[in-house]
Amino acid sequence: MPQVRAAVLRTPGEGLRVESVDLEAPHAGEVLVRVEAAGVCHTELHYMDGAIPCPLPIVLGHEGSGVVEEVGDGVDAVAVGDRVAFTWRPRCGHCEYCATGRPVMCVFGRVQARSGGLLDGTSRLRLDGGPLHHFLGVSCFAERAVVSQRAVVKVPEGIEPAIAAVTGCAVITGVGAVVNVAGQVAGKPLVVVGAGGVGLSALMGAVLVGAVPVVVDVAADKLELARRLGAAHTIDASGLSPDEVVATVQDLTGGGAEVAVDAVGLPQTVRQAFAVLRPGGTVIAVGLGAVDATASIPINELVQQQKRLIGSLYGSANPPVDLPRILGLYRAGRLPLDVLLGERYTLDGVDDAYRALRAGSTGRAVVLPS
Repeated sequence: MPQVRAAVLRTPGEGLRVESVDLEAPHAGEVLVRVEAAGVCHTELHYMDGAIPCPLPIVLGHEGSGVVEEVGDGVDAVAVGDRVAFTWRPRCGHCEYCATGRPVMCVFGRVQARSGGLLDGTSRLRLDGGPLHHFLGVSCFAERAVVSQRAVVKVPEGIEPAIAAVTGCAVITGVGAVVNVAGQVAGKPLVVVGAGGVGLSALMGAVLVGAVPVVVDVAADKLELARRLGAAHTIDASGLSPDEVVATVQDLTGGGAEVAVDAVGLPQTVRQAFAVLRPGGTVIAVGLGAVDATASIPINELVQQQKRLIGSLYGSANPPVDLPRILGLYRAGRLPLDVLLGERYTLDGVDDAYRALRAGSTGRAVVLPS
């Protein structure tokens, strides 16, 4: 069985180790992809720290792009030589959720997320002769990955691998939360809480649809990047109380936000997003929290002011449609995704990339495995 180098999590809290692992050839309906770029997403930290459980050992990485090198029997979505982006929310196309325009909720995505395998529940990875698990059906912190053909989307020619990689998760999540969920917000104030990769992508979505974006964060360099990406206003919350943040938003927006996107996933940021709404406003919760994280909100304010709190997984997107559309907008100069990119790392530097992320690094870092 061929071997590839991959970033393995054996035990939460011990970081990632780049090891040689066995990679089986693709089964029917699967493809082998040479990974060219993989985004450094905060989601992995939840698993690396044990805040969200997963089967171990496991090869992490769920946001990536590469070139198809081999296809299994029955593959008709892509061909050898195609450039693709990974998606960790595959769809079957005919279940209740797919049939009603909610493919992100398709059972296929839940199968991969829970099993540590591919769509049939089994793994193509082995470590030291024993089992090794896939992460969200992708595992792209590796030189090569075997995935379902439903977990890749062709990307247009000429798209830089790093751009394709981050579009497959951070960008589609943030842009999609605004474009697919927020409704008619042109000319209206839209607050983004958190200026990481997803939050900045939500900001770009807000600019795209003509909203008036306000970005809240505690890091001056991230707020500067938000201004470069088109934020009408930025608020440095590092020295402000929650009430002072609310007062600042109300002053800047003339009464509060029509929509607030929480791109952090902490109880206090969800509460903050709810508090900055004007009557009738909507919170779109995008950031994932720890498994047992909860956020409390005032019931009377919810009812009497007719506020709404809704979740959006993966931008409530249809990846085969939305991912090429977003990349088309990028090529047309309407989504400045290049500005989003941060440092590049080799595969051996993946743990360094996550240390930098913990320290508050700005921009979406990218690992270049091959």
